[in-house]
Amino acid sequence: MAGPNAPEGFRAASPLFLREPEIRRGVELLYFGYSHLLRGIDEGLAAQGLGRAHHRSLYFIARNPDITVSELLRLLGITKQSLGRVLNELHDRGLVETRPGREDRRQRLLRVTEEGASLEASLFEALRERLSVAYAQAGQNAVTGFWAVLEGLVPSEEKTRMPHVRKQG
Repeated sequence: MAGPNAPEGFRAASPLFLREPEIRRGVELLYFGYSHLLRGIDEGLAAQGLGRAHHRSLYFIARNPDITVSELLRLLGITKQSLGRVLNELHDRGLVETRPGREDRRQRLLRVTEEGASLEASLFEALRERLSVAYAQAGQNAVTGFWAVLEGLVPSEEKTRMPHVRKQG
């Protein structure tokens, strides 16, 4: 049974949900879902001359004001060179500002500017609209299960890096 709010034609997971066909279905749903979710903001990013790496950086800097460059590197799991290029572009466009650390002046603390916050908010709104529709169709129990599956994909030693986990603790 798919649940009372499941979209028409939605097939519930098989009781054999650990078998290859069910795992492959989940992988495909992750690929296609993520792709379609982000297509909603790709056009807005492209109009700004930005890409998904810029968006990820902007998102996490907005969620974590005064995050250090090294913390952002660990959070995003990208190379220092890639992040440097992205941060330089965001800084040059007036979307992100840096300041020295409070205790260690060599640290670079990152924060979105007013313009950066506005862009991040508009991009988030497009994501929020799509996710809200999908969440409403699936229902609360399905959303909770979806979150549990996604969290289960993150190794336990990395969970504390997720902003929502840090804010709970």
